[in-house]
Amino acid sequence: MRLFTGIALDGNIQSALEQVLRELRPLAPLNWSPVENLHITTKFIGEWPEQRLDELKRALSAIPAPSAFPIHVAGFGYLPNPHHPRMMFAAVKAGPELAELARMTEEALVSLGIAKEERSFRPHLTLARIGNHPVRAVREHIAHMKIQDFGTFEASEFHLYLSTPRPGGSGSQYRSLAAFPLGSQA
Repeated sequence: MRLFTGIALDGNIQSALEQVLRELRPLAPLNWSPVENLHITTKFIGEWPEQRLDELKRALSAIPAPSAFPIHVAGFGYLPNPHHPRMMFAAVKAGPELAELARMTEEALVSLGIAKEERSFRPHLTLARIGNHPVRAVREHIAHMKIQDFGTFEASEFHLYLSTPRPGGSGSQYRSLAAFPLGSQA
């Protein structure tokens, strides 16, 4: 099982991003993310044995997660940088609670043998994987877009997701296996 933890998007944010993706997709043959896959990853777990799934869920449910907090989605960016982009994203802005949730998830899962992420936590929504395709038309379109603010929503839970390859190698499909409420744990 290929797993990760993350925060699902509010329906209004998803709708706003779906509209933008409809505009951008015809401009370049990128590996565009399906809108139903958009999420904020808090921890990539990777391959995990199904027989240890309950152990993983117990560790996640024991995280003293912060209370619900707002997340704002606005603007675009490129990783690793705008000059040599390999991935295009929508920017995620949140208070310290989001980074704290990612940090606590890391700490809770290290004891299960899951490697700690070496890179610093950088929340984003992956809109497309670029590869070697030119993105000039996409950049120009974005530069002239009047609205680049997709809204704010209240994150009230995080999820354990299963990533399953789609038939024909056309990306992955994500499914929530469990939800964990934010706030004080009883």
